[in-house]
Parts: sequence; C-alpha cells; structure tokens
Amino acid sequence: ADVEEFYAQCDPEKENLCLYGYANEAWEVALPAEEVPTELPEPALGINFARDGMKRSDWLALVAVHSDSWLVSVAFYYAARLTRNDRKRLFGMMNDLPTVYEVISGMRQSKERDRSGGIDNSGRNKLPSKHTVEAPPPPRAENNARDADEGYDEDDGDHSETLCGTCGGIYSAEEFWIGCDVCERWYHGKCVKITPAKAESIKQYKCPSCSSKRPRQ
Repeated sequence: ADVEEFYAQCDPEKENLCLYGYANEAWEVALPAEEVPTELPEPALGINFARDGMKRSDWLALVAVHSDSWLVSVAFYYAARLTRNDRKRLFGMMNDLPTVYEVISGMRQSKERDRSGGIDNSGRNKLPSKHTVEAPPPPRAENNARDADEGYDEDDGDHSETLCGTCGGIYSAEEFWIGCDVCERWYHGKCVKITPAKAESIKQYKCPSCSSKRPRQ
C-alpha cells in the first residue's frame, strides 16, 4: 500500500539502506544497525542501489524476496529455544500466510483463484518416493521411533512448496523426484541424473553435495 513512499525513500544516491518491518505493521527505510553483533538478524543491505538500474517491478520483487528471507530469519531467531514440534507449528502458521513476494508478484491472487475454483491439487500435495511418482516420501528409518515417542504430527500431505535442492523448482507431481537420505532434501531426478529405473537399485541415495563431503577423521 505504501509502495510509492517506499520507492521514493530508496534513493540510490544515499548510503546502504535497509528495509525494516515492525510488529505494529510499521516499516522504515534506514541505515543498518551499528552495534556488532546485532540484537536481531539484519535485513538485506543496500536495497536502494539497484533501484534505478532495474525495471520497477523486478526491483520490488527482489526487495520482497530479501524481505521474506529476513522475516524467516527473525522468526527462527526467536524460535531457537522452541521444541521441534513448536518450530514445525510456527513454520506451518507462517506458511499459511502469503509471502511478501507473493503479494507483490500477484501469486497470492492466483493461488486464491485456484482454491476458490475447486481445483484439485491433491495430486501434487504428496512428495514422490524414490521409486514411484505417486507414493508419499519414505519415512527416515532413524527417525521413526523418535517421532512416535514425541507424538510428532507429520503433515506429509502438504508439499506443494517443496523446492528442488539443485534448481529451486517447485514440486510437481508430473515429474520424478528423489530424496537424499543424508540431508533429506528433494531433487528433480533430471537435476541429479537419476531415473526412476536407476532409483529402484539404490538402497540409500546421497545427493551430489553429500557425496562430495569427506568423512571426518
């Protein structure tokens, strides 16, 4: 709503500026905090420099992405002392809200139209297993007992925002995905050069990143 005022305050001729948001829904474009280390994680520095060198919509989208990253970092700074289940609950509550980027780019409206139009997204709300596109993700063997003891409420049905660890693409049930048994990230099969047939013969899959790590001696 305040985009015109925000745009005017981000003068590229000024020093490194940051966009701060506050709990009372106020915002401020200001210089970064001087104390080191800072009390809270700091937002992206120098958002004003690229303002005149990009399309207005692209620049606003870039600031929105950085703002979302900062909001998540602040939330999990406060969540550091929460339990595992409480952190999951916190992230679920955050994920129910639109991101700044979704609002700026119009993705929020398109998602709302999908929901209101009765589009069935159930086919894309489950991650594939290593071996089939339709099956949900396989449980991690080492976590089974612990999850049962903690009463951890797995919500494996909502994976529409799962991102590929290589290309960053959003999960789609139309494509084959494979999960790393070490870091538990998910990947397009094509991004890590694994086909469904090849996945059938893999007992424990390690992504390229985990495979390249040398074991500690």
